[in-house]
Amino acid sequence: MPKITVLPHPDVCPEGAVIDSAPVGVSICRVLLDNNIDIEHACELSCACTTCHVIIRDGFDALEEATDNEEDYLDRAWGLAPTSRLSCQALVADTDLTVEIPKYTVNHAKESH
Repeated sequence: MPKITVLPHPDVCPEGAVIDSAPVGVSICRVLLDNNIDIEHACELSCACTTCHVIIRDGFDALEEATDNEEDYLDRAWGLAPTSRLSCQALVADTDLTVEIPKYTVNHAKESH
């Protein structure tokens, strides 16, 4: 099983994290949530917003290509980079990943009130 390294984020994961056994075929967002990294996901993982936007710093080429729908939403994401993905749509492959959660989202309300 591949490893996911999450770079430090001031609110979501201040110390960073390493997930040693990420299941292949599961979305990056689901893996993060299942490992107590509370990434925003306002649309409940349905590819209808940009709150779970991540930047793949290592391992991007191992991921399947984004769909047109995902690309359309990514165009609205804060801090878009060439290796940006919606973590609800990017499925873990057989390669280790390094993930950066951008500092801001375009979400107007937080999930945990």
